[in-house]
Amino acid sequence: MADRFRAFCKDEILTYAYLLLYIALSSGQIFFNKWVLSSKEINFPYPLGLTLLHMVFSSVLCFMLTKVLKIMKVEEGMTPDIYATSVVPIGAMFAMTLWLGNTAYLYISVAFAQMLKAIMPVAVFVLGVAAGLEIMSCRMLLIMSVISFGVLVASYGEIDINWVGVVYQMGGVVGEALRLIFMEIFVKRKGLKLNPISVMYYVSPCSALCLLIPWIFLEKPKMEAHGSWNFPPFVLLLNCLCTFALNLSVFLVITHTSALTIRVAGVVKDWVVVLLSALLFADTKLTVINLFGYGVAIAGVAAYNNHKLKKEASRASKYSNNSESSSFLSCSNIGYFCDVRSRISNDVKRCGI
Repeated sequence: MADRFRAFCKDEILTYAYLLLYIALSSGQIFFNKWVLSSKEINFPYPLGLTLLHMVFSSVLCFMLTKVLKIMKVEEGMTPDIYATSVVPIGAMFAMTLWLGNTAYLYISVAFAQMLKAIMPVAVFVLGVAAGLEIMSCRMLLIMSVISFGVLVASYGEIDINWVGVVYQMGGVVGEALRLIFMEIFVKRKGLKLNPISVMYYVSPCSALCLLIPWIFLEKPKMEAHGSWNFPPFVLLLNCLCTFALNLSVFLVITHTSALTIRVAGVVKDWVVVLLSALLFADTKLTVINLFGYGVAIAGVAAYNNHKLKKEASRASKYSNNSESSSFLSCSNIGYFCDVRSRISNDVKRCGI
C-alpha cells in the first residue's frame, strides 16, 4: 500500500513538473523571441530569418538524434504520396504561423498578441466546418460568439493599436488553424500516427524550405544592406534550443496527461504571458477593458475545451460499448458452437459409432 501511494505521488509530481516546464518554456520562448527581435542590444529585427534558423536547427538536431546517435526512433510508414499531400501542407502552414506570429511582435505588444490568439478556436471551428470535420450547432455558435465578442472588446481596449501587427497576428492564427485542420485530416484519413520527434523530423525541413524562399526575397537584401549585427552565437544557440525544448515539452505533457490538459495549460500560460509582459515590456499598457474582454474570451475558450472533452469522452464510451457488445457476441457464438458439438458427440455415442 505504501509503495502504491509513493508511486502515485511520484506520478503526480512528475505530471505537475512537466506542466510547469511547458508553461515556463512556452512563456519564456515568447519573451525571448520578443527580446531578440526588438531589443537594441541584439538589433535583429528579422522574424523570417529567426524562424528559418529555428527550423534549420530543429532539422539538424532531429537528424542527429534519430539517424546518427540513434537515441530516438522515427516511426515508419511515411510514403512520398503521404509526404506530398499531408506533410508539405502542414509544414507550409507551420512556417506561415511562426513567421507571421513572430513578425507581429515588431508592431504590437506581447500581451495584445496573446489576446488576439484567443480567437484560435473560432478559426479552427469555422475551417473545420468548411472541411467537413466539425458540425455547426447552436451551442458551438454561442461559444464562438462569446470568444469573438471577448476578442473584439479586448481590441477595443487597446490604447496603441497597430493594424499592421493585428493583420500579421490574425494571419498567424489562420495559419495555425489550417495546420491543425491538416493534422486532423492527416491522422483520420491517412491512418498514420507519429510521435512529436517523427513529426519534427519530417515537418522541420519542409518548413525550413518554405521559409527560405520568402527570406531570399524579403529579408536577405535588408540583412546584406545592414551589414553585421550583434547576435552572440551563445544567445542564438540558446534561442534555438529553447524552441526545440518547447516542442519536446508538449510531447511530455501529452504523454503523461492528455491533449485537453495541454489546452488548459495553454490558457494558464496565456494569462501568465499577459500579466508578465505588462511588467517586463514598456510597450505593454493593459486597461480594464483589455482585461475584461480577454476574460470573456478565455471563458469562451474554457467552454470550448469542455465541449471537446465531453465529445471525446462520449466517443470513447461509445467505442467501449461497441467493444463489449462484440465481445459478448463472440462469447455467445463460442457457447453456441460448444453446445452443438456436445449434442453431436452425444448422438454419436448413442448410435455406437
